[in-house]
Amino acid sequence: MKALLGIVAGAGASYGIYKLISGGSFKRGKKGVTASESPGVRSSQPGEVTLQRGSLLAKVSGLDVVCPRPDVASADIIHQSPSNLEPQHLKMLLSCLQTSNNSSDRCRILLTLGNAAAFTVNQNLIREFEGIHIIAGFLSDPAAEVRVQTLNALNNLCMNIPNQEQIKVYVPQVLELIEMSPVNSDLQLGALRLLTNLSVTDKHQHLLKESITLLLSLLVVSNEALQVQTLKVLVNLSSNPDMMDDIVQAQAPASVVLLFDARTASPVLLRLLTFAGNLKAWRPSAQVADELRRTQDCLFRVMLDESSQLHSRLVQLLSHPDGEIQSQVARILT
Repeated sequence: MKALLGIVAGAGASYGIYKLISGGSFKRGKKGVTASESPGVRSSQPGEVTLQRGSLLAKVSGLDVVCPRPDVASADIIHQSPSNLEPQHLKMLLSCLQTSNNSSDRCRILLTLGNAAAFTVNQNLIREFEGIHIIAGFLSDPAAEVRVQTLNALNNLCMNIPNQEQIKVYVPQVLELIEMSPVNSDLQLGALRLLTNLSVTDKHQHLLKESITLLLSLLVVSNEALQVQTLKVLVNLSSNPDMMDDIVQAQAPASVVLLFDARTASPVLLRLLTFAGNLKAWRPSAQVADELRRTQDCLFRVMLDESSQLHSRLVQLLSHPDGEIQSQVARILT
């Protein structure tokens, strides 16, 4: 491991990042701490302190932290939980992320930041330190695993409403990752999770207007995990009446209706029925309906028009062994 994090405490406390050179003086902490030793700190050489696994940043990401012995005891820092990382630690991680030229190290740092971002206080601090833009810069990293960890970190940061104002500018880049990445990849899954959180409220849903066809196309070619995540986004969007015109006009593969089948996994089918229920609740004027019928391959014709196979397939699902699926089908048909 070539990059480790060091904490230098003392008068005027300053924090630095040190690189581990093979054969150098910085060492990983050893296992087997005795009952008489501190669970967080153990001296390995004169002038060194090793933070053991389970303490501070090591507890969050698995990084072992080694530093010169501080002049002032720092046990209060060492024993803090990930939810209480101090601002200087987050600054240190962001600085390390920007300067690292090793993809493995970048992954570990992004994992640490992502885990820290599960807590509101850290979500705010990372935003205040311009960390969102720093992290999002790695959406274009050449290493796929770095892009995955970037999406995961942004996903946690997106749980914070003020953070969404900064994250929303990266929606086109996230959609491009979905389109260009291998089907069923961790990149697609991470990108869809981010879009799910960003689309929970209707404030930023308009940013996904042009992505409906992409989502519908992904729905018919992906595995169960990706189908579930794709449908979470589609359900969010279809819950907003202001988005309905864009949804029903979007080009859709005719095979979407084939998913309304007893052989479809229940978690997928339940969300698919929720999506269909939202669409069925939309009531277009006669003029709008006529215009949509003349639009080749649009979702309206595939799922809502009288010529659609959806109705007959829903009737068949009334005998589905899952009671919840039966109830949802009954609500749609009545």
